[in-house]
Amino acid sequence: NIMGVACILYAVMFYFQSQKERTLLELGLEQARSEKLLLNILPKSIANRLKDNDMRIADSHEEVTILFADIVGFTKMTASMPPAELVDLLSQIFSRFDALADQHGLEKIKTIGDGYMVVGGAVIAQLAVEMQQALAAFNAQTGKTLELRIGISSGSVVAGVIGTSKFAYDIWGDPVNMASRMEKTGLPGTIQVSDSTYQLLKAKHKFKARGLIEVKGKGEVNTYFLKA
Repeated sequence: NIMGVACILYAVMFYFQSQKERTLLELGLEQARSEKLLLNILPKSIANRLKDNDMRIADSHEEVTILFADIVGFTKMTASMPPAELVDLLSQIFSRFDALADQHGLEKIKTIGDGYMVVGGAVIAQLAVEMQQALAAFNAQTGKTLELRIGISSGSVVAGVIGTSKFAYDIWGDPVNMASRMEKTGLPGTIQVSDSTYQLLKAKHKFKARGLIEVKGKGEVNTYFLKA
């Protein structure tokens, strides 16, 4: 009888121990999945601060460069392509851009439709050139004739996290608005930069002056095309 009870107790203990280990393993895998998802949404430093319960994240950055890019004629394209095909097209293109941004240590802030936004240092100019080259390679492989409009500006910004359940990391400031204007007023297949970016990069890159253009909220401003 004693041996029988001991065997039963051992079997019960073994069962609960194995269940405990299985539960801990599943929890570890779930935590890893959650962390990977968080890092896909937020910069690593910001994600770590959120995990440490730092819920009021607002940082000033004195000198950054912002890039906006969009695909020319994308809105018209959406009317003639099946949704699944359209999403796959964007995914293929943006995955290439993501890989380039990672190689240069730059931070993709967000995508909005066919819009792509990156922030970082002066190396953003090189990223812009490589994005144009990546799209050209994509066109050669797929037979597409897509073009990018890219706008870049530089200056001081504020970065932070908004929301409490669906976090969104974003940046604000005049350079952000100017970079967006540079993209919208640019020409297909070009990289248009503001005067602030030109002054920052003119010693390292070649530019072509476009001259004065009308920019919403700014009036007439000098802009330049970055040459590959």
